[in-house]
Amino acid sequence: MEPMSRLGWYSRRLSGPGLGALVCAALVWPHPVSGQPRTRTQETEFHRAVTGALAHGDPDEARRLAEVRDADDPSAAAVLARLDIMRGEYAAAENRLTPVAEVNPISGAGLELALLYEYLGRRDEARPRLRVLLDRLRRSPDPLDLYRATLAARALGDYRLANTLIRAASLEAPDDPAIQTLWGELFVEKYDNREASTSFTDVLRLDDTWAPAHLGLARSLVDTDPPTARNMAAAALEIAPDYVDAHIFLAQRDLDDQEHEAAGAGLERALEINPLSLEARSLIAAVAYVEDRLDDFDAEVGRVLEINPVYGDVYRVAGNLTARKYRFPEAVTLVRRGLEIDPDNTRSHAELGLHLLRTGDEPAARVALERSFADDPYDVVTYNLLDLLDALDEFETFEVGDIVVRLHRDEAPVMKSYVLSLAQRALEDLSARYDFKPEGPILIEMFPRHDDFAVRTLGLPGMIGALGACFGSVVTLDSPRARTPGEFNWEATLWHEIAHVITLQMSNQRIPRWMSEGLSTFEEKRARPDWARDQDLGFATALNEDNVLSLRDLNSGFSRPETISMAYFQASVLVEHLIDAYGESTIHQMLRAWGDGLDTEEALERVGLDFDSLQASFDVAVEARFGDLRRAMEGPEESAPSPDAPDRLSMLREMATEHPGSFPVQMALGRALREAGETDGAVVAFGTAVDLAPMVTGGSSPRVPLAEIAVEQGDPGLAMDHLAAHLEYDARDIVSARQLAVLAEEQGDDVRLRRAYELIVEIDPFDPTPHQALGRLATTREDHAVAAIEFEVSLAIGPLDRVATQIDLAESYLAAGRTDDAKREVIAALETAPSYERALELLLTIVEAG
Repeated sequence: MEPMSRLGWYSRRLSGPGLGALVCAALVWPHPVSGQPRTRTQETEFHRAVTGALAHGDPDEARRLAEVRDADDPSAAAVLARLDIMRGEYAAAENRLTPVAEVNPISGAGLELALLYEYLGRRDEARPRLRVLLDRLRRSPDPLDLYRATLAARALGDYRLANTLIRAASLEAPDDPAIQTLWGELFVEKYDNREASTSFTDVLRLDDTWAPAHLGLARSLVDTDPPTARNMAAAALEIAPDYVDAHIFLAQRDLDDQEHEAAGAGLERALEINPLSLEARSLIAAVAYVEDRLDDFDAEVGRVLEINPVYGDVYRVAGNLTARKYRFPEAVTLVRRGLEIDPDNTRSHAELGLHLLRTGDEPAARVALERSFADDPYDVVTYNLLDLLDALDEFETFEVGDIVVRLHRDEAPVMKSYVLSLAQRALEDLSARYDFKPEGPILIEMFPRHDDFAVRTLGLPGMIGALGACFGSVVTLDSPRARTPGEFNWEATLWHEIAHVITLQMSNQRIPRWMSEGLSTFEEKRARPDWARDQDLGFATALNEDNVLSLRDLNSGFSRPETISMAYFQASVLVEHLIDAYGESTIHQMLRAWGDGLDTEEALERVGLDFDSLQASFDVAVEARFGDLRRAMEGPEESAPSPDAPDRLSMLREMATEHPGSFPVQMALGRALREAGETDGAVVAFGTAVDLAPMVTGGSSPRVPLAEIAVEQGDPGLAMDHLAAHLEYDARDIVSARQLAVLAEEQGDDVRLRRAYELIVEIDPFDPTPHQALGRLATTREDHAVAAIEFEVSLAIGPLDRVATQIDLAESYLAAGRTDDAKREVIAALETAPSYERALELLLTIVEAG
């Protein structure tokens, strides 16, 4: 079933009946003084005035507006009860609402009471009232009635109807911020963040001080733009300081950034406003759990269940936070505990399915997701994950030892040997290095479409900057086909993720992200220097600009789009410093310390360090390693002359004379001299740039133009020297690798030819030509097993001359003693080309040998 139009992912969001859920009178009620019915216009004006007062953070004004009405007025009772509920005075709200709702069940008071019963877990009392209200209100053409009917439908779990009703209300009242906000909330609850952003943006155009819209926009942006999401939530609190949902939202962000103290302060403030907030107390319980304060966790859970005995979300929230800490098996257990007391919680079944996928238990995940989907077929994440599981059923599975690899059937013939071999080597090497054997099986899934990788990882498409992910015993990553060749090296990515397998399991899934990513990034470089992240220049520039994160703030750098890339690199530099200065055993001790439940300060203390001493030694090490490069990245205060400046070349010469040690100046001068035809001068400038920054990669590398100049001057040997030196640092530059292959083949340099083609295969394994070349090189050195693999892959892709490649493969089989396989390939070739002489001769050889 396709997800419903304009209504995507739905979940029981971590917020209660807050500002956005304000309910006023539903129909036309008698005026308390005159006894005459209030007009719909009067009710609309009252609704807008009260919702506006609350949305603007002025509950006193909302109370004043309600109190001018008679105490028996359903609209007034609903507003005053809402104010009680916002302070956690649920009994007072019930006492206020009950007599009014008994007289006027189809009213704002009746709806408010039903929603209160639902919130407190008194479903047998809530749901009959909600059904009656919905049945009556949905027939009304009035937008306010439709708005309230939407609230009833949402509470009953009828999301399609809720969407239909709020759409109708929105069309009738496009300028009502409360109606538009509720529509946005439905979108964000379904994780249809694009539509949610549209709705909330529309609200803010109507009224830029509407706090619920600021928070709604924050929720819609939190996964793609965390800093802006924070700012929007902070803006909501500036408008409405007692907005409990906003305090909870920001506490969640603090927890994501490992700022537990700040999160605690935010949650404490939320409880000052509403001491009985189920959402705040559930998150407090979750924090206690991840901090291993299990007695506090149990006590807080008990407090929540005293308020609502069937509030399984208290365990779901704990499971969610635990999963965000990468402790997925524990998350599974927690969510299952919640389902024991709330077995019909659709959101819990959905999240259980996602957690189970991250543990590698795909059959159990399917059961949980299908259970959720049966109740809510419009949950986009559940739909996506089930769709993905259907697709995975078509993948081919391969096993070697503890490694299980799943590949798309169209890619398996090409990738299986490479993935299995590299994964096995990485697991063996890293296990030995860390003296730790991870618990298997280790599941590796590779996706030819990036969005499939993103859905397998998070349930939603996106994750544009991510290449791979690891959950402890499950690795997911992009296939080379998921990206343009040259964007990444899949082998480096897989090695990175296998390193996560070791460190996550060794630390019982408790390693902080800075160390986790730092170690994996460092292990890429340690495995092969050309896999190292090409961010030396950026880091050196950041040093010059005093824009490097402090070690205490390093973990938060992974939560901000503008710093995450450099945070990876800086973390790897820190890991390298720890190993160089304090020894490899220091890393192992810290991993075990985290596994024992220690926090980072305590883990550092165990190895005789603290943040201050580590920061001091790190600063010294960074200057020693990057000092020369940092100075090379400095340049004149004035900017380089524009390309069309008439005296550009002379200006650059003057700048190079004044700043001979500036890499940017030397590169600019080299390019200008080359454009001017002064090749010898360009060679000198580019050579100086190489000396200043030999590790530069990509388009910034001076070795690339040096190789081009060498080709132009008829010196292929020198060109190959430059290209080979460049590729020692850059394992993604497929253009340079192909150029090296052409030159090496022309010059008969088999060593460099092999290196070039092996790198091309790493970057773009779906090009048949390098496989054929590597097969022939392997045949020459009598490595027939490798030759057979390369010819097999070439045939799977589709070589230009299929018959010739079949005979190449047959010859490899025969040389390796695989006579039957050789005969099969020869016969297949002869079926296509019956008179092909090589095939006939080889068949004769096989027959005679048999």
